[in-house]
Amino acid sequence: MAGAIAYDRSPAAEGRQGAPLIVTEDVELLDDLLRLCAAAGARPEVHHGVPERRSEWEAAPLVLVGDDAAVRVRGAGRRRGVVLVGRDQDDPDVWQRAVEIGADHVLRLPDGEQWLVDRIADVAEGVGRPALTIGVIGGRGGAGASTLACALAVTSAREGRRTLLVDADPLGGGLDVLLGGETADGLRWPAFAESRGRVGGAALEESLPELHALRILSWDRADSVVVPPEAVRAVLAAARRRGGSVIVDLPRRVDDGTAEVLAQLDLGLLVVPPELRAVAAAKRVASVVGMVLQDLRVVVGAGRGTGGSGGLTAEEVARLLALPLAGELPVEPGLSAAQAGGEPPGAAARGPLARFCRAFWERVPVEGGGV
Repeated sequence: MAGAIAYDRSPAAEGRQGAPLIVTEDVELLDDLLRLCAAAGARPEVHHGVPERRSEWEAAPLVLVGDDAAVRVRGAGRRRGVVLVGRDQDDPDVWQRAVEIGADHVLRLPDGEQWLVDRIADVAEGVGRPALTIGVIGGRGGAGASTLACALAVTSAREGRRTLLVDADPLGGGLDVLLGGETADGLRWPAFAESRGRVGGAALEESLPELHALRILSWDRADSVVVPPEAVRAVLAAARRRGGSVIVDLPRRVDDGTAEVLAQLDLGLLVVPPELRAVAAAKRVASVVGMVLQDLRVVVGAGRGTGGSGGLTAEEVARLLALPLAGELPVEPGLSAAQAGGEPPGAAARGPLARFCRAFWERVPVEGGGV
């Protein structure tokens, strides 16, 4: 059985939440269905006919019945979520068999593979509210966007939310470095360069490095690898389906990959130092980002400006940019020294930066559905 994926029939696997049920004796069809389940991040139950314990038939969130097994399941109780699966595109009797077993759908492989992967992923991961997804972008270089993104993620995780931090800037220094975990085990962006269609959210989360109670998707230190926009879209969509919060550190240039990220954000934070030149640069960034992202707000970074000596107040920065003011980043003494010692931004729970982030999370929902 070349290319087969092992499946679990152990008692511990019975009744596993979100596990689809496969009913077939067709070895080649079983290989295909196991492969599609693996792509969707699901570990199915497999039987040759209706399970002896009828509760397994009734409780499975999705039942995939091979053409060969239609006769054997004809007497099973009617239920929703039954899909009749086969390969013969010209079978004139397939619809009759589907009616006899009460199937909701008839699927022919390979044409219906992507639909089936999506359906399996839905039942494996459950249907819930998507993650609140926030992008952080600097109005100019060195504005502190990466620091804020890390601090927001660290604070979110400390408060018990499922949290994913995404480094969307391949030319940055790597957010895993800011978190002190550049050698942590787990996949980086280049591993997902070939991703297409639907990526399993649970499988994605488990594959990434875990640092400070959050997961991080960053870049490695190897030669630059181009991640196509389709892969960016698939990976971020998988991250959002898991719920909680997703924080994305964005590059200031907007290419096709960045546009895919912007399209999935609930809220963008533009970090701008309180200086006229920074505001001028931020205007150009805001005009480009604003073409894709509807909700963009300004965070005034720590800087020289306090309204005197040629500086600007936070309110003046927001007015000049014509953006809502999301807050003013405080100065945190000793932040650079703490980072050099492996402590990420926001790690000091009573520090000014953590207090700022905690107040921010209190003003927005824990999960998606509007800000």
